[in-house]
Amino acid sequence: MDCIFCKIIKGEIPSTKVLENDEVFAFDDINPKAKVHILIVPKKHIESVRSLELSDKGLMGEMVLVAQKIAKEKNLSGYKLVINVGRDGGQLVDHLHLHLLGGDVSMKSL
Repeated sequence: MDCIFCKIIKGEIPSTKVLENDEVFAFDDINPKAKVHILIVPKKHIESVRSLELSDKGLMGEMVLVAQKIAKEKNLSGYKLVINVGRDGGQLVDHLHLHLLGGDVSMKSL
């Protein structure tokens, strides 16, 4: 598998890690669209929301709760959570990921 996010999770590609647990890995986006722009990715390779199975519902909840925890640690008074699905939906990497955007957030670049 030649997935850039899988390589980041394995430490084969450097990243600025924000948080890691048994299920997810969170790191700073290298092309931020806001003052705070963190990607939260499942360690399990899932191509997109379209590929989710019923057994993944706990993982999706974990991703959102990790976003909440990071937002609290970063003292964000407001933030956006975004999941892009498919190329037409703006998904550039074929590994499910949740964008946490805070600070000077706008929708124009999402």
